[in-house]
Amino acid sequence: MSEIREKVDVCVIGAGHAGCEAALACARLGLETVIFTVSVDSIALMPCNPNIGGSSKGHLVRELDALGGEMGKNIDKTFIQSKMLNISKGPAVHSLRAQADKAEYSRAMRKVLENQEHLTIKQAEVCEILWEAEDKYDLPKDGCAGEDESGNRKIKKKVTGVKIFTGAVYECRAVVLCTGTYLRARCLCGEAITHTGPNGLQAATYLTDSLKAMGIELRRFKTGTPARMDGRSIDFSKMEEQLGDERIVPFSFSTDPETIQKEQASCWLTYTNERTHEIIRANLDRSPIYAGIIEGTGPRYCPSIEDKVVKFAEKERHQVFIEPEGLHTSEMYVGGMSSSLPEDVQLAMYRTVPGLENCKIVRNAYAIEYDCIDARQLRATLEFKLIKGLFSGGQLNGSSGYEEAACQGLIAGINAAMSVFGREPIVLDRSESYIGVLIDDLVTKDNREPYRMMTSRAEYRLLLRQDNADLRLRKKGYQVGLVPEEDYQALLSKEKMIEEEITRLKKTIVGANREIQDFLAAHESSPLKTAASLADLICRPELDYEILREIDIGRKSLPAAVIEQVEIEIKYEGYILRQKRQVEQYKKMEKKMIPEEIDYDDIPSLRLEARQKLKIFMPASIGQASRISGVSPADISVLLVYLEHFNRDSSDRLLNS
Repeated sequence: MSEIREKVDVCVIGAGHAGCEAALACARLGLETVIFTVSVDSIALMPCNPNIGGSSKGHLVRELDALGGEMGKNIDKTFIQSKMLNISKGPAVHSLRAQADKAEYSRAMRKVLENQEHLTIKQAEVCEILWEAEDKYDLPKDGCAGEDESGNRKIKKKVTGVKIFTGAVYECRAVVLCTGTYLRARCLCGEAITHTGPNGLQAATYLTDSLKAMGIELRRFKTGTPARMDGRSIDFSKMEEQLGDERIVPFSFSTDPETIQKEQASCWLTYTNERTHEIIRANLDRSPIYAGIIEGTGPRYCPSIEDKVVKFAEKERHQVFIEPEGLHTSEMYVGGMSSSLPEDVQLAMYRTVPGLENCKIVRNAYAIEYDCIDARQLRATLEFKLIKGLFSGGQLNGSSGYEEAACQGLIAGINAAMSVFGREPIVLDRSESYIGVLIDDLVTKDNREPYRMMTSRAEYRLLLRQDNADLRLRKKGYQVGLVPEEDYQALLSKEKMIEEEITRLKKTIVGANREIQDFLAAHESSPLKTAASLADLICRPELDYEILREIDIGRKSLPAAVIEQVEIEIKYEGYILRQKRQVEQYKKMEKKMIPEEIDYDDIPSLRLEARQKLKIFMPASIGQASRISGVSPADISVLLVYLEHFNRDSSDRLLNS
């Protein structure tokens, strides 16, 4: 029988949150794209928590939407509860979170993929990446091809296609790896171990060997998920009801808020207690984590209940959130109690929690181990430094979370397309997006555990608010080709309205007359000693844009999103200006590029550790080099001096050639 061979532009391996975004980006840019999945029923699967967004993660989804991604639109269509978190704090940490109907979310995303022109869905296991050596790198000069941690030189390669388990070959010009937690996956529930991916789906067992054969360094990570309960067996009267917001804010900037106002489902809050903790402590020897059966490293910021009880022994209780998995199922997710304990221990443990005394487990909690890569092998574009045309996104890069995965998938997909087109890649830096922080942390830091995004990781978070993600990134999405003209024009109109209203408020002066003084007194605000602008009054903590309506005679009706930006820009102007000055300094370091052909062994004053780290990482800029662990400020100074001479010598050679 003759071998089946097909030619496409891009192959995307995996159809989770990263794979969906990568495939849609490539197809929407006009490239013939095929997305492979071990099961079409697992497209955009939510194997763990039934929600999108949350602290810092809401920022990621908003940014992804601004760039032309799909996740925000999809959760707007399928949410069952929506809530803005951290509203008692400043706008930098406000973050949207929505409970999803899991089945509907997956179904809606699959429908988007199935109706996308230039995109083909293929249920198949990819077992091999096909590649060839790039001629000009057959005999690399010192340093030009990079080194591994043992100091061995690596040969550059380029991908030519993929082979699936049946033997069929798909020739392509770029491959995006989005394998999630499926590579050599195994699920553990006490002594019971199954070699499957999430939810009992087939694991990908062959691709690991192919990646290793290409010289890709792999790691073993783990994550976990709690049990799912039959809602009919839960006594909700013993729990605190958690309601959604009265006024729903959409994730997508393209969604009309008026179209998504609806009745919402409730979530519930309860707590563990000392009896719960006693059962866990008495059975730690039966936990795969503490019995040494699990090899992989788990997420620090999403620990199992066993980890919480051991590491926070002084805590008398831990929060437990009971969340619906959907509107058409009685399954409830037990947030905060992920575990890999045996089934009998799980049942005893859960039944000590108020409201769960008679609970029935539909799906046991389990831990999952899987292969992932050391993301330091990637450029900021998410392309492998030494493998042209091979990109990677999502949990394969050592991150955790649906949102982190989706953002990486989008960037990897965009840059795979740019690679095929021969266009400049898109690189987001730390000063312009949470996505930039996420990717920079992954590719420059030695992450020994699954990486989770947090607002504290973003140095410029006052500038990187979720409310202004469209103002920061919409133009980039438009330039790439993923944001339609209509949305781009709406952005320009919004920018104009914000600018004009801020100018008007700064120019509108009110005097210290009786009417104004009475107004201020009524709102417990100090009286004016001299005339002031409306912008000055908005800066007062007890006043805001809406309150000033009474004395603002020339006000026009403006959209809520415009008013929000006007108020934030005026109230926090001083802080924003200070942070913008910090960004200017940061940008100077990012613009000092390091030539790829540089040989760090030629820099005698570099410390040995710095030289070794720089040869492994191959940083693109001085800024990136400065964030590598083991590279000191003194090393950066040495590097800057060397680069000055190197660039001068290069210019002289060009002039004399």
